[in-house]
Amino acid sequence: MGFFRTAVSGLAVSILLAACSGSGNSGDPTGTAPPTGTADSGCSGSCANAASFLSADEVRRIIAQAVNEAQAQNQAATVAVVDRVGNVLAVYRMSGARTTVTISSGRGVSGGLEGLSIVPSELAAISKAVTGAYLSSEGNAFSTRTASQIVQEHFNPREFNAPSGPLFGVQFSQLLCSDVVQLPAPVLAGVLPVGSATTVGPKSAPLGLSADPGGFPLYKAGTVVGGIGVAADASYGLDAVISDKDRDVDELIATAGTFGFGAPLDRRGDRITADGKTFRYADVDFVDLARAPASAPAFATLPASAGQLLSLFAFSDGTVQAGTAFTTAASGIRADSGDYPGTDAFVLVDGTNQPRFRPRAGTDGAGALTAAESQRIVLEALLIANRARAQIRRPTGSQARVSISVVDTRGEVLALARTRDAPVFGTDVSLQKARSASFFSASFAAGELAALPNARNLDPDGTASGTEVDLDTYVAATRALLGNGTLDGQIAFTPRALGLVARPYFPDGIIGTTNGPLSKPFAQWSPFSDGLQLDMALNQIADILVAYLGADPAPILALRPEGGNLGCTRNPRLRNGIQIFPGAVPIYRGNALVGAIGVSGDGIDQDDMISFLGLYNAAIALNSGIGHAPTGIRADQLVPLNSRLRYVQCPQAPFNNSNEQNVCEGK
Repeated sequence: MGFFRTAVSGLAVSILLAACSGSGNSGDPTGTAPPTGTADSGCSGSCANAASFLSADEVRRIIAQAVNEAQAQNQAATVAVVDRVGNVLAVYRMSGARTTVTISSGRGVSGGLEGLSIVPSELAAISKAVTGAYLSSEGNAFSTRTASQIVQEHFNPREFNAPSGPLFGVQFSQLLCSDVVQLPAPVLAGVLPVGSATTVGPKSAPLGLSADPGGFPLYKAGTVVGGIGVAADASYGLDAVISDKDRDVDELIATAGTFGFGAPLDRRGDRITADGKTFRYADVDFVDLARAPASAPAFATLPASAGQLLSLFAFSDGTVQAGTAFTTAASGIRADSGDYPGTDAFVLVDGTNQPRFRPRAGTDGAGALTAAESQRIVLEALLIANRARAQIRRPTGSQARVSISVVDTRGEVLALARTRDAPVFGTDVSLQKARSASFFSASFAAGELAALPNARNLDPDGTASGTEVDLDTYVAATRALLGNGTLDGQIAFTPRALGLVARPYFPDGIIGTTNGPLSKPFAQWSPFSDGLQLDMALNQIADILVAYLGADPAPILALRPEGGNLGCTRNPRLRNGIQIFPGAVPIYRGNALVGAIGVSGDGIDQDDMISFLGLYNAAIALNSGIGHAPTGIRADQLVPLNSRLRYVQCPQAPFNNSNEQNVCEGK
């Protein structure tokens, strides 16, 4: 039972997306070290090249700077550095550093991952580092503090009666059970030790995406080359009050580590707005540090008594590694070689440089999507993305940068591609969105949800609490609100519609109302215990942590395509989990569901539009019978409690060099 305990707590941690305060303006235009000219990096998506990676010496420098600040703060920390696709380049634990942290939203909530006190601090640090790298690009730099702002019950947190955060639920992505995530070959072979940390990505955030302060992206010459994460204090939580500034020790230490590698000032989250609100990046700056990072002693001079590099199963072999260069085959993401001509597309490749998700036909019988249809849907979505005006990128007027996935009704990936410089997190999330749209629109949804094992809740020490959640209760609650025909194929759902019934308030954000049927009531809700989304994955999260703590590949492999296809939910149609924020639509052939398209990376309205218009344009180009759900069965026909659900929401005047409006109307 001990392994089970630790395991679950660990992942709980990751799920937290925690903090949202602002950052002072030090006048440093690079956001890192000595000013170097204008505040604009000059990069708009095309700066990455074969030299865009962290060398082993640079990784050592980043760690040494962080350790230097930790010592000045009289703190002992665990410091992790990753490359842009999540390879763990080094994890350093200072002597006396905590080995575990406690998950808490600070609201006194129990259940889910709340209150677990045995979360491995190294997994927390890695998840923070991956989050900084995965949420960022040449056009935007987001930190774990940014992440918290966009996953809570209101946006901004504590702006009561405001809708939930735009990326509500994103914390439950990038898990080791995802079939998008790559594992080191020795782990797949069941061989120990793990070996080199740098192989093709994308890799996992072991606890999911994190928002506990102390995770930042790392930049060189205006392009993202990785991330740093720090775990020093006892809590892995969130900042529910963004109107003040915290002096967070994790964030102070991580800030020191970014010296010379920080985000260009003009790309930081605190220079970017959404819905008229500015994102938060950090509550501290270089002027707040106790020591000058530039004077940090070299890593090689750190005595053995100061700490040590950690060898971590499935993540690091205990040495310092160089990162991979993003957009090269070594990173696992490189330019497309012919499937999507004229779109500047990028694709995922394996260790032999072969595409992992080339267009193919559906696997679900007569009427399935053809390979040509899968390819054309992604192609048309790429063309829309290339025209679309980005929502969360600088400079203003940049094109959208997204990942695009197409699946069949069995959840099989039929095509997956990305635009240049799309944030890495969107790869896994676009697939979650597509699978969610397909699954919840299908005739088998209710039955298969009810058949899943109960979610096992844990006590703070990680032992089984004896309290379980029957997933059929979510089905019953959904039908009570939306009608008895719900989740049996009579209604076409999108993640936008699903999200509205997966919030702790319904209608979304309105204080004093009931919870959505796929959520928990607000008194029992937190980003660590959010309802169906976590409960479907909770037992598998425990399995992953058992594998980590026991250095045993078997539990991980059983959840992956290599070992059994059970995946993050134990339903093979939803192998990487579900997603509950917008950006996908189901695909129909006439009245028959045949799959879905999902998009993620550059603003949720843009994601909706790219998926919606990509499918619409492909249907016109192919004239093969595929297209959108009939209007009469779309979820926006439902008006529960006098609050109409939304199907998609497209931005106004969304295209660069065009004044076209209402681009999704009537389609």
